[in-house]
Amino acid sequence: MLQGKKIVIIGGTTGMGIAAAKAFIKNGASVICVGRNTESVIIAASILGSQAHIITGDATEEGTAKNAIEKCIELFGGFDGLYHVAGGSGRKFGDGPLHELTMEGWQKTLQLNLTSVMLSNQAAVQQFLKQSTAGTILNLGSVLGSSPSPGYFITHAYAAAKSALIGFSKSIAAYYANHNIRINVLVPALVETPMAARAANDAAIMHFIKTKQPLDGGRIGQPEDLDGLACYFMSDQSVFTTGQTITVDGGWSISEGQY
Repeated sequence: MLQGKKIVIIGGTTGMGIAAAKAFIKNGASVICVGRNTESVIIAASILGSQAHIITGDATEEGTAKNAIEKCIELFGGFDGLYHVAGGSGRKFGDGPLHELTMEGWQKTLQLNLTSVMLSNQAAVQQFLKQSTAGTILNLGSVLGSSPSPGYFITHAYAAAKSALIGFSKSIAAYYANHNIRINVLVPALVETPMAARAANDAAIMHFIKTKQPLDGGRIGQPEDLDGLACYFMSDQSVFTTGQTITVDGGWSISEGQY
């Protein structure tokens, strides 16, 4: 499905990013993975082996995505697609309910979840235009950007960033469509990743998830649940799809959930 594709994954060393890297490689792609944490980079390198090149970098810093794309071209001879997975909770910085939200929590959360997306998408678009080629970008959102859950998931800056990510993606998708550069958004609910450890280890939240994400017996999502659509958007099968937001949430957005 991805034979010959050269793909950069920003946030590709843990969770949904490394799951996608495995799926892309399995489907024939060459992959560059960027991770912020040195430990995760080492672990990802041991898991993916020679099938991927791993880079340490902070997605919120200018130059990180550009360097990864340049490395992709250097090692693999081209650049076809970007998957932006990097992001995370701003709780430790002060994200939370509006009446408790700190300026640091607001700014750090937006930087981590929105500014990083702008920087990676900008670098990818600039390279596609330079190459005069088509290209694909997939950004990772969150159901909390449009389907809040005030009982257990109260991070208002995070919700704002993930909602804005969709508007940003649609706007650039419209602008660059005539260049055959397509930009789409993949939206998960609660998935078992390092970021979700707080919820995954809370019995009350997991009981709630049984009815909030009722598909497949009612469960927390697994990173691999997103791989099928990620491969689709990175492949030529999606050449006529842009500006779309696809939700993979186990039924979260249509279920009330029982406390």
